[in-house]
Amino acid sequence: MSRSWERMVQKNSKSINNRRRKEGKDAIGSTSKVKPDRYQGRNYYVPALLLLLILFYVVMLQPWREPKAGEPTPDLTMTWVTVGCYVLLAVFYWFRRPYLAVTRDTLETRKFSGYKRLGPADIRKIVLMPGYVTVETVKGANWVFSRMMTRYPTEQMGERLKVFSEVNHIELEIKEK
Repeated sequence: MSRSWERMVQKNSKSINNRRRKEGKDAIGSTSKVKPDRYQGRNYYVPALLLLLILFYVVMLQPWREPKAGEPTPDLTMTWVTVGCYVLLAVFYWFRRPYLAVTRDTLETRKFSGYKRLGPADIRKIVLMPGYVTVETVKGANWVFSRMMTRYPTEQMGERLKVFSEVNHIELEIKEK
C-alpha cells in the first residue's frame, strides 16, 4: 500500500473508532478485554493516624497561647500550612481505596510502592481464613487482605480466588478458626 493510502485508512479508522467509542461499542480491530473482578476496601487506619498526629502537633505547639515576656512572637503560617498538608494527606488516603483485581490469569493490587501484578507462576499458594485472604508469593512479601484493617469483602474474594486457583492450578488452603 502507498503511504497516502495508509494515512487515509488510519484517519478513517480513527474517526470511526471515535464514533464507536461514543456509542459504547468496541473499537474496530481491537480484541474486547474481559473486565477484571475488582474488590475494593476502605482504609480507615492511616487517615485516623494522620488526624491523631495533627491533633498531637497542634496541642504541642499551642498556637492559641500568648508568648511570654521576652519570647519572640512565633509565625504561625508554617504551622497551619503543615496542618493543612496533613489534612490533605489524610483525605488523599481516605479516597485512595485499596483493591484486588482478579482476571483469568492475573492478580493486581496497589501497594505503597505502586501497582503490583502477579501471574500464576508468581503465586505459591492462596490461604483463605475467616476475615483474611493471603496470597503467598514465590518472591517478595505476601499479600494480605483483611476485613478488619481495610474492610475488604473477604467472603466474595475467597469465592473468586477459589475459581482462580482451580483454573491456574494453584494450591488453595482453607483454614477455619
